[in-house]
Amino acid sequence: MTARDALAHSETDPNSDDQAAAGRGMPPPEIPRAVKPRPVPKGARLDHPALYFNHELGWLDFNWRVLHQARDGRFPALERVRFLAITSSNLDEFYQKRVGGLKRQKAAGVMRLSYDGRTPDEQLRLVTRAAHEIQAAISETWNAELRPVLREGGVVISEYDELAAEQRASLDRHFFEHIFPVLTPLAVDPGHPFPFISNLSLSLAVGLRHPERESLYFARIKVPTVQGRWLRVTPSATEHHYVPVEQVIARNASALFRGMEVLGVHPFRVTRNADVDRYEEEAEDLVAMISEELRERRSAPVVGLEIDSRMPPYERQLLLRELGLEPADVVEVEGLLDLADLEEIANLNIPGMRYEPWSPVTPPRLAHEGETEEDQDIFSILRRGDLLVHHPYESFNASVQQLLDEAAADPHVLAIKQTLYRTSANSPIVRSLLRAAELGKQVAVLVEVKARFDEANNIEWAQILENAGVHVTYGLVGLKTHAKVLLIVRHEGGRPRTYCHIGTGNYHAETAHVYTDLGLLTADQVIGGDAIQLFHSLTGHAPDQRYERLVVAPRDMREAFYRLIEREVANQREGGKGRIVAKMNALDDAGIIQRLYAASQAGVQIDLIVRGHTRLRPGLAGYSENIRIISIIGRFLEHDRIYWFANGGDAEVFIGSADWRQRNLDERVEVVTPVQDAALRDRLTAILEMALADNRLAFDLDAEGRYVQRRPEPGEPERAFHSRLMRDALERTGSPQRTLAVGPGGADQVGRRRGQAG
Repeated sequence: MTARDALAHSETDPNSDDQAAAGRGMPPPEIPRAVKPRPVPKGARLDHPALYFNHELGWLDFNWRVLHQARDGRFPALERVRFLAITSSNLDEFYQKRVGGLKRQKAAGVMRLSYDGRTPDEQLRLVTRAAHEIQAAISETWNAELRPVLREGGVVISEYDELAAEQRASLDRHFFEHIFPVLTPLAVDPGHPFPFISNLSLSLAVGLRHPERESLYFARIKVPTVQGRWLRVTPSATEHHYVPVEQVIARNASALFRGMEVLGVHPFRVTRNADVDRYEEEAEDLVAMISEELRERRSAPVVGLEIDSRMPPYERQLLLRELGLEPADVVEVEGLLDLADLEEIANLNIPGMRYEPWSPVTPPRLAHEGETEEDQDIFSILRRGDLLVHHPYESFNASVQQLLDEAAADPHVLAIKQTLYRTSANSPIVRSLLRAAELGKQVAVLVEVKARFDEANNIEWAQILENAGVHVTYGLVGLKTHAKVLLIVRHEGGRPRTYCHIGTGNYHAETAHVYTDLGLLTADQVIGGDAIQLFHSLTGHAPDQRYERLVVAPRDMREAFYRLIEREVANQREGGKGRIVAKMNALDDAGIIQRLYAASQAGVQIDLIVRGHTRLRPGLAGYSENIRIISIIGRFLEHDRIYWFANGGDAEVFIGSADWRQRNLDERVEVVTPVQDAALRDRLTAILEMALADNRLAFDLDAEGRYVQRRPEPGEPERAFHSRLMRDALERTGSPQRTLAVGPGGADQVGRRRGQAG
């Protein structure tokens, strides 16, 4: 039986032995639900609010799953710390984007209900309470679980007051030599207004009193973390002994306020709104508008305040008053604030406390195919057939980057066109584009300056490209260009020939090591012709393009997916073989969900692999009893999108940049491509099979919104998705097997200071 046959048959039975075994085993720790969904009334229409989970709470549910991995003792200690840091960073983003957006809606008097029937004000109350719960769990996990585990492994994170006198003296000397000169204490009094507090910066609130007066005074110290948060403790029995820098500053604060009595020093952080209105249709210059938005974001309203739980009422009330916040906006933290900075600790290279490093393999055809040097160029290889690459199992540098490098240097290449949504700081992709332009090729790049949290980087890259003679456009008004497309036009046999890469992930060499993404490299001239049309539409005024093979949003994609789902319904009614499997980052589009409900009601078997949030409630009698949803959280960030439709036995499989989200289908330029080569379709089918069979990293979602992590039965072999894909990559190259550990290393929207999904 082929992989395609196996997916179409053995996996269709939700009660099959594999599926049942995967859901049994040790009772996993409970993952809290912020609020129980409403019961579905009898005869409810498919748009009834009770049929939908809340979008905002779904964000927090995802982060509970990330935190769950930090609590899982099966992972190496430093990888658990990494998961904790990611959870903390994700919570920062949640406040900036989701809480900020809800607050803006509430202030504007918006009464539009969410799909699950809640007002912005109601959602704000729910998510505030839920966010406080997860913050408390983050602190508890660090204080009670991970800090002791690290100490057992020789990594000690101490409180300043726990240190011996000799250690404190050494740190005090470091303070006066290296930290004291750069600090700027800012007093608050009639002559000194309350200072500006930058977003996500760590600050110290200092309570002061003059020895001869009764009045209380307040000052703020910004904690400098440019050189790192953690100061090494010496002398120490272990090489890895650290104390947070803010505690050293706090214990020496009296040196900054001589003549005053320091009553207390307590850390705090503010989070500012990153959800800003933009009116693109009225803008004369899109780049200027985004630059102005970035300036506005620095001083945007504060939407959250984290404080040390021991902060006295006077300082707490002053912060609330000056920042314009309510008591509900305050998150009290037990212990250290900003645990996202534990990423620095997680990166310590200590054998036995991290995973064995993974080196992506070179795709076999790019490593071995061809007997002569002429046959080894990547264009010759692609003319012999399409190539599917899967990162980080297969090398981004040896495939996508190699294609662009060869195109830049090849004298026969006439033009290179590419979309850039996000890229790395020292981008080899951009370097290749610059080289191509310098060699006289026509280079056109669409740089999306509206990519959230990467706007400044993208504007800088765009200016560098423009200065080198590259044709740069900045996206379409009212739409983000999220498509991942590279087009190369090469002169061959007296005429132009196209080569393309259509991918699921960003052209980002760094995230290609931790994000799982797929790419199709092809010399298919129909796809190439579609890509030419796409770039004409992106860089010029050509809204009425027609595409033969590529599926492009917002023009055609929604209706295309509707037709594919409805075809499975028709096939189910005719022969009982309707089947859909889809893998994506998130699922929230009401139109897609309603058609999936209708397909389930018709008997179509549907498996969805959704890493992040989903509005669809699986397993509801009469609505979605034929729909199953799993979420996979592990060593790598699940970022690829695969759409598989049985099509009566002749499966159609698509990959691309779009999730089944309203923003992807209606508000972005997205591209999805069919994969037509039978062997590549079978490979994609096998990937989906391995995901569905996972019993180590996968969480099953039920109709009440509970996620339960799968665990193997005693004696049952572990089927860990990432581990199996690493072994599969080694087998395809003929590389010797090696022991591979599986676990964390990425999560949704890896903290914005570390990278960005998109």
